[in-house]
Amino acid sequence: QVTLVESGGGLVQAGGSLRLSCGASRSIDRFISMGWYRQTPGKQRELVAAIASGGTRAYADSVKGRVAISRDNAENMVYLQMVSLKPEDTAVYYCNARTGSPDWDTYWGQGTQVTVSS
Repeated sequence: QVTLVESGGGLVQAGGSLRLSCGASRSIDRFISMGWYRQTPGKQRELVAAIASGGTRAYADSVKGRVAISRDNAENMVYLQMVSLKPEDTAVYYCNARTGSPDWDTYWGQGTQVTVSS
């Protein structure tokens, strides 16, 4: 099994920046993709950013141009750099990892709160 632990959330003012970190308990080379999702009360968890094993990145339209996902395979870390934060970015942010064949497992971190004040 895999444990994912997020950190870096907090309270920031609109226009501020945060870098979220996700550490994995095993090599992230085995994941076909890793990503960041966010969720607010009453809403479904939504994709913020994802990075595939080959390096392809995907971003939600709402954050495109303001966030960047990256990974450090040697340190088993995935990061989400966020700039120009807006109040609507307020959510619990979750780290996600997916394995490929043969198990096709999905793992989630416990979440880290991001609050952007206006």
